[in-house]
Amino acid sequence: MSDETEPSAPPRPGLSSGSPVLLRSDLLAIADMVPAGSRVLDLGCGDGALLEYLVRSKQVTGRGVERSEEGMLACVRRGLSVRQGNLEEGLADYPDASFDSVILSQTLPFLNDPAMILSEMLRVGSRAIVSFPNWGFWRCRLEMLVAGRIPQVFDLAERWHEAPRWQAFTVADFCDFCHHLGFGILEEIHLSRSRRLSSLRYKNLRATTAVFALQRL
Repeated sequence: MSDETEPSAPPRPGLSSGSPVLLRSDLLAIADMVPAGSRVLDLGCGDGALLEYLVRSKQVTGRGVERSEEGMLACVRRGLSVRQGNLEEGLADYPDASFDSVILSQTLPFLNDPAMILSEMLRVGSRAIVSFPNWGFWRCRLEMLVAGRIPQVFDLAERWHEAPRWQAFTVADFCDFCHHLGFGILEEIHLSRSRRLSSLRYKNLRATTAVFALQRL
C-alpha cells in the first residue's frame, strides 16, 4: 500500500548558540501551529530543542516542564526557563489562562491519566497541542494480523514491557476521546513517517504520527 504525501521540506535547524540541531517532523508540525509572539508552555520538553526553536524563531514567551535531570541540564545549557516536575501531579502551580498554547509531544501514551493532563492543559492554556504515534497505521495492523504481536510504532523506541510503559491507541481512539471529554479539534496534521499527508482521507490507516490542536467547546 502506498501513502499519498506532500513532498517534505528539508528539516529546519534549531537556533541554539552552539551547533544547530534538527527538529523531528512532528515538532516542526507543532511549531507551525504556534502563533508568533504567543505564550507557550512545553510539557515534557526533553532537551528543549522545540522550545528553543519557538523562542528564537517565533519570539514566543516560552516556559517548560521536564522530569529528567538530563533534560533539565540540556535546557539550562540552551538558556531556557524550565522547571523540573512530574506531569502526573498536574499543573496546579499555573493559574488559569496563563498561556496561549500548551504542548505535549510524544508523551500522551505514557500517562496514567491523560484526561486529567489534557484538562489541565486546557485550563492553563487557550489551546493544547498534542503529538502521538498512531497504532492504527496500516503496517501496525498488518503486523498484528500476521504475527499476532503488539507492533512497534515508528516514533517510540520503547517496547511494551520496558519502562516507561505505554498504552497503544489510534487516531480514531483519540478523536473519540476528545469528543467524550468535550474538546474541539482546531487543527490536525498527519505524518507518514516524516512526510505530511496531503489529505486527511483514511488518516487513521495512513498516518504514523498525528498532531492535534485542541480547545474547549
